[in-house]
Amino acid sequence: MQNPIALLLRATRLWLQGRVHFAGDLESDRRVDRDEMFQAFRKVTLDPRPEQPARPGATFQVRFRFKNLSAAANRRLSAIPTSLIVAQSGFRSKTWLLGTETGDFMGYYEFDTLLDAEAYRSSLPLAMMRRRAAEGSVVHEIAALE
Repeated sequence: MQNPIALLLRATRLWLQGRVHFAGDLESDRRVDRDEMFQAFRKVTLDPRPEQPARPGATFQVRFRFKNLSAAANRRLSAIPTSLIVAQSGFRSKTWLLGTETGDFMGYYEFDTLLDAEAYRSSLPLAMMRRRAAEGSVVHEIAALE
């Protein structure tokens, strides 16, 4: 398991360097998953370092339903682990989305490499999300980008 203190220190450095940014207008950012429309409500990006690839090389997408809180409450609380997310190796962006019919949540991530995306499966932020998710609702997929 990742050390949360080390992640927070790395995230603090990224914030202070001005490399972390939140997107403004997400009205047109929609995705379809299993015949349901998802609307983006937050997006964070991390400026790459010069030695990183010019474009992300892989995506990680996770869909789930929270077990205890409403969609509105979880939408607000979902910002809390942002620092732990941006500190992940190879992280480039995350888009938070909400299903228009079911209220399911989706996280759409971009990483430098397929290995970075695969490593996110065992990350601290994903472990925290799994603990709050309804049993059997977590589905994820990893894909390489061209």
